[in-house]
Amino acid sequence: MRRWILLSLAVLGLLVAGAAVAVYFKARDRPSGKLDTELKGVSVGTADTRAITAPKKKKGYHLVDDKRCWLNFGGNPQRTLSRPSIDIGLPYRRFWSVGLGSYIEYPPSYCGGILYVNTFAGKTVALNSHNGTVIWQKKGGRKPSTPAIAGPRLIVSSHDGYVTAYNRFNGRRLWQLKVAAKVESSPVAVGRLVYFGATDGRLFCVYVRTGHIKWAYDTGGRINSSPSILGNSIFVTTYAGSIWRLNRDNGHKIWSKYLSRDFVRYASFYASASTDGKRLFTISRSGGVYALSASDGHVIWRSSVNSWGYATPAVAHGRVFFGGFDGRVRALRASTGQVVWSRRLGGRFLGPAFVAGKYVFISNLERNTYALRAADGKVMWHLDIGKYSPGIVTERHYFFTLNGIVQAWHGRRAPQILALQRRQLAAKHRVTSAPKKRSP
Repeated sequence: MRRWILLSLAVLGLLVAGAAVAVYFKARDRPSGKLDTELKGVSVGTADTRAITAPKKKKGYHLVDDKRCWLNFGGNPQRTLSRPSIDIGLPYRRFWSVGLGSYIEYPPSYCGGILYVNTFAGKTVALNSHNGTVIWQKKGGRKPSTPAIAGPRLIVSSHDGYVTAYNRFNGRRLWQLKVAAKVESSPVAVGRLVYFGATDGRLFCVYVRTGHIKWAYDTGGRINSSPSILGNSIFVTTYAGSIWRLNRDNGHKIWSKYLSRDFVRYASFYASASTDGKRLFTISRSGGVYALSASDGHVIWRSSVNSWGYATPAVAHGRVFFGGFDGRVRALRASTGQVVWSRRLGGRFLGPAFVAGKYVFISNLERNTYALRAADGKVMWHLDIGKYSPGIVTERHYFFTLNGIVQAWHGRRAPQILALQRRQLAAKHRVTSAPKKRSP
């Protein structure tokens, strides 16, 4: 008996020692991060800084532009993927559809009557939002990203390491920056600066007008995600399992947090971090769901979906919305992580959802797109086309980018549809109330 006790204690001691060694090496492998002052493998061409003038708009009721822009992936620098205040109802009628010949992994950006779409085949296409005609297009490396609108400029990233600024009205190239790594990160612009990450682990801050680098920070972990901005801070997730908060003016680290997948391994992040102003929300590739304090990085809550996680969470109505490879779409309470509802739709959800008013839109790889009621997850609308991220919403229209096809839809309660219904009702009233002619 004593022999078995000693043997058990010895085994337990070995396990504890092994765990201690694992923790030691795990902690030692954490990249500490630093500002990159050498900028190896980075080159910037000559910038075209001539003034940019927007073209004159044609007039007409049907040419009224949506006034609110969707400037980047997520719709805003916080990457919330939501417009909770918009109430245009469910999609009502499609009014144009255009095929781009290659699948579209990320949703478009929009401003002033022009949609900007990247394709995996390397095209950046500017489309007239009123009729779908091509205004201009450019070809380059693969682009699993959303172009970022920065005033009159459009900032485009690509797999071949090029980040390019175009005149967003006519497609004239203004400057081009080359990084010795892939750039899959969707840029985000605030004021005179634009930010993006690269797979060599560096986060870049670049002047919008010239493409010159203001600062670069080496996180030590591959960046496929897109940085998010809150106030004077910028946040980014990495494949190394880390989340960083930097001062976005000078790149100085405010905090970093490494999140564990298990006792030995760190998590790994493809999804970006979205924020509600207090908390950061993201999903690891192994299916861990995390909420962190934006102020100091401590973990507020964590959950798991038991499936791969690649989609940036959408944030609205005090909830976090996302789909998974298990075919489920979930809504969690933003403050606690409690499951509000979980709806099994089948298929595999890889791209992020977006919220339009009281509806959550999401697409699976099996070519289905759904609108679910945000309150309880009830399916309210379905379209037999999908893959990957469904699209965006404005105050007048839905724009879907599905399986290489861009579609424009009127919302059932959109201003132009309600106005049309009022005109039709008034015309009907005039006909029915007209006095009858007396017979001679």
